[in-house]
Amino acid sequence: MMSPTSSADGVWRNLRLAPGLAVPDVALPAGELAAVVVQGGMLRWVGPTGAVPAAHAALPQHDGGGALATPGLVDCHTHLVYGGQRANEFAMRLAGASYEEIAQAGGGIVSSVNATRTASEDALFALAAPRLQALLDEGVCAIEIKSGYGLALEHERKQLRVARRLGKTFGVTVRTTFLGAHALPPEYAGRSQDYINLVCQEMLPALAAEGLVDAVDVFCERIAFTLAETEQVFRAAQQLGLPVKLHAEQISDMGGSALAARYGALSCDHIEHLSQAGIDAMQAAGTVAVLLPGAYYTLRDTQVPPIAQLRAAGVPMAVSTDHNPGTSPCLSLLLMANMACTLFRLTVPEALAGITTHAARALGLQDSLGLIASGRPANFVLWPVAEAAELAYWFGHKPAATIVRQGRVANDGMGICAAQGARHGA
Repeated sequence: MMSPTSSADGVWRNLRLAPGLAVPDVALPAGELAAVVVQGGMLRWVGPTGAVPAAHAALPQHDGGGALATPGLVDCHTHLVYGGQRANEFAMRLAGASYEEIAQAGGGIVSSVNATRTASEDALFALAAPRLQALLDEGVCAIEIKSGYGLALEHERKQLRVARRLGKTFGVTVRTTFLGAHALPPEYAGRSQDYINLVCQEMLPALAAEGLVDAVDVFCERIAFTLAETEQVFRAAQQLGLPVKLHAEQISDMGGSALAARYGALSCDHIEHLSQAGIDAMQAAGTVAVLLPGAYYTLRDTQVPPIAQLRAAGVPMAVSTDHNPGTSPCLSLLLMANMACTLFRLTVPEALAGITTHAARALGLQDSLGLIASGRPANFVLWPVAEAAELAYWFGHKPAATIVRQGRVANDGMGICAAQGARHGA
């Protein structure tokens, strides 16, 4: 579980670029195979295989053999670092227990908070590492990791420190999000305003000063925090120069999306109950709609996000795992692409943009990730599939892909680099 060490520098020839997910430097005629040039860990040229500039002839040559090339996948909404698990609650729900009954039995988010607070930083890292590895093995090249299971400064700090450590250890782009306003901790029962004051005045400033926060999130919902409390957190983030995002409109229409849009939010996530007013506000602000079909599926929800209206308004739609122990214990972004198509009726191009281009935008990384284009860090995946639709079509199947992450060959599942000598100049 160490960061990859083999350089991806070279000319990667005979690739099929996934439609809409690449920007060639030279126009690519229909049906013609493409090449990408990696040098110094960066994409330096993208275009037809037969037009690679002579200046790159001395670089190692890799024959993709017609593999489908996509940008590295981006998982833009996860709660990857936490203690314990909640499989028992899954069984209790199936046996007919209500949310309230599970909570009274010590379950729900309080269970995860207690387990996270009890666990050491090293223990949390050891728990999160295999979860991250599963996502990386499927082609993820960037991931967001939220706090929100500590709900106290020392424990929120612990989660965010582990998130930073995961990025360094595994050689993957990690964006950290402070979600101190995730739920009301037990010791603040009945004192919601006091807790929000703590979040804004002590926790967020301290964690931001330590360089642990890339963005700030809130769970705005009738079972969580009000619009006024959410705006208080947004103002605190704004004063620190941090972008915001929001768990919005999952259970009811609180108007959180419109509020978030007023603060230029990177994304509004869940949004099953999003109104047209919220859609219009998001469109005007350039805010991404993040769809989380894993939570929808696990909770057996019946309110589908307003996909047609989002599409008509031109709001970019991202797709993510929402990995968390309570409502989306999922470790496959490709499965989420499938669910986004089957449950939410996204088209295949929308789903693939949702786990690449739009997911990168939801993290503020649109200039460095989510597209195959020169001038960007080399993050791409070569897939042994006949057509792009297969990435959303199969589920329960992990293709033997070749993964280039942060300019390194993280996994050569297709054996492309191993065969470079025999294929030199192909």
